Amino acid sequence: MNILVTGGGGFLGQAVVQSLLARGHTVATLNRSAYPALDALEVEQHRGDIADAEAVNAACRGRDAVIHVAAKAGPGLYAPEFVAANVVGTGNVVDACRKHGVGLLVHTSSPSVVHAGGDIEGGDESLPLATHHPAPYPATKAEAERIALGANGSDLRVCALRPHLIWGPGDNHLLPRLIARNRAGRLKLPAPEKKIDTVYIDNAAEAHVRALDDLAGPARSAGRAYFITNDEPRPVVDILRGLLEAAGETPRIGTVNPKIAMAAATVVEALWRGLRLKRDPPISRFVVDHLTTAHWFSIAAAKRDLDWAPAVSMDEGLARLARSARD
Repeated sequence: MNILVTGGGGFLGQAVVQSLLARGHTVATLNRSAYPALDALEVEQHRGDIADAEAVNAACRGRDAVIHVAAKAGPGLYAPEFVAANVVGTGNVVDACRKHGVGLLVHTSSPSVVHAGGDIEGGDESLPLATHHPAPYPATKAEAERIALGANGSDLRVCALRPHLIWGPGDNHLLPRLIARNRAGRLKLPAPEKKIDTVYIDNAAEAHVRALDDLAGPARSAGRAYFITNDEPRPVVDILRGLLEAAGETPRIGTVNPKIAMAAATVVEALWRGLRLKRDPPISRFVVDHLTTAHWFSIAAAKRDLDWAPAVSMDEGLARLARSARD
């Protein structure tokens, strides 16, 4: 197939591109910047913002399928940027698919769309979308998922994937922030014993390819969303320690009272919103909420409908990360 990957220059996007190329597909990407790594793969790169309808239309023309990875993530509080990338951008992708007769769409969502506060232990897709979100990211990703799945029909088959905390070699988001906080002595956990799950980069990319395969075939996933994890929930302190050690760092993980952490986040958010600051705050209720609750999910539905299961274990993934860091 001829496939467009939005956000194809990012961490997940590049992994998806490589997986598609390995299967013999023709791949193009839509990115805001040019990426030498994609040039090396001889991938056709379209430059443009996902919120620009004309750029999305141009990139979607002539495609058989789209894997929509592009999004704005993070704990930021400046909502217009999240709305433009996640809500407007997803709407543009759906409209372009319909305009150009693209028949298949895999949308990258987030487990945060169902996090309404409190522990989630083994949650599945029966969980409803949360009605209130503490930050623009989960709020706009929930709306984006509604837009994407709402477009599913006979002319456009759509499914959504919810990968949870993607990590691995090449990570330019989670791991650099983790290392920076660790080195500064500012890595403190309000509930280190709470279990969460994550997903190794290769497993996340493979899930997207399997979802596309299903949409092109039996379409069991059409109109549905799926949690994507490594199926290995662990205490958050163990996960962070493992990532830091694999990156060659000496973990300096402390603890903080959850009530103090939430109070600090509330004060910081009031300041950030009052000053209309666009940069990420040093602490937020969204982050504290996720660090003080268990959140791990069942992937039984993805195993059943997508014929997918994580092939790389966490221990093997950490070993690969360590080799990459040494190199």
